[in-house]
Amino acid sequence: MVLEFLSPYLGSYFETIRVIIIIVISLFVAKAINFFLDRGIRRLTEKTKTTLDDKLVHAIRKPILLGALLTGVYFSLHSLSYLSGYAALINQAFTVVFVLFVSLFLVRTVNAVIEWYGEEILSKTKAQEQMIPIFRKIAYIVIGLIALLWLMNQLGIQITTLVATLGIGGLAVALALQDTLKEFFAGMYIMADRPIKIGDYIELDSGQKGFVEDIGWRTTKIKMLGNNRIIIPNSKLSSSIITNYYAPTREMSVVVPVGVGYGSDLEKVEKITIDVAKKVLKKTDGAVENFEPFIRYKEFGDSNINFSVILRVKKYVNKYKLTHEFIKALKKRYDKEGIEIAWPIRKVYFAKKKVD
Repeated sequence: MVLEFLSPYLGSYFETIRVIIIIVISLFVAKAINFFLDRGIRRLTEKTKTTLDDKLVHAIRKPILLGALLTGVYFSLHSLSYLSGYAALINQAFTVVFVLFVSLFLVRTVNAVIEWYGEEILSKTKAQEQMIPIFRKIAYIVIGLIALLWLMNQLGIQITTLVATLGIGGLAVALALQDTLKEFFAGMYIMADRPIKIGDYIELDSGQKGFVEDIGWRTTKIKMLGNNRIIIPNSKLSSSIITNYYAPTREMSVVVPVGVGYGSDLEKVEKITIDVAKKVLKKTDGAVENFEPFIRYKEFGDSNINFSVILRVKKYVNKYKLTHEFIKALKKRYDKEGIEIAWPIRKVYFAKKKVD
């Protein structure tokens, strides 16, 4: 209103001054947004535990400032009377700029989310670190394709045929790479769901055991204790029943089956067995020293009264050493105490045949 009132006095300088004022206002708005993000939002995000909000604020800061300046330039150009004949061209140009601006905004936002996911959610493993660039490239390609189609549509270019062609081409590629894509998405599922991770000791439903050495795009590598390597397709692994001996914790129980003769004093057997177990736990590497071992009688066997001794180790592979030491120590103590571990025997009774 003020400019309109002063226009007769400003003459030929009126439009120039109006453009300058619009640019100055857009700069002021950009500075105000920058101040709000820096002093207000940023201080709030610093108080949260997650870094996602910090990364998002940093990602959108420059695009928002750029958007404010571009808005000022747009209105400035439309305010110039000698450019009124080029209004349609200006609109088309800024349509392109707007599409590119939205694409930039989305790319920076998605990149911030992917970085946060890689730093706070995914484990620091080689396989998962390799997946971050893949996620980023896929996101960039999707955003780029959407931006291209949107831009073509805004410029009046028919995209129906192009979309149909892309759909048919994508279907053909998907069919040609069906097995590869199946393994790839199975690998992504394993990394996202994380039923296993590198370094875990697992057992498959096929009976194979070993340490997870690598989770790749197509296969997962497992190293057995015998230093052999098993290579499993990700699709097969994702559909298998897996026992993870390192989840939820590495510490686990070890059950050792034992049997004593029927003539044994079971109270004495229990007392001696627990005493031996405690001593072995304290001196064996990898055993949980403060664990209280116990036994449970379970059946009357053919030759012995069978029971289980429950011990505890810090991780799965320690069970072999602990079982080894416990069996040696228990046999030695049983021999000393006169406790019999009976040989497998079978009594056969013959019926007497009457002789006429």
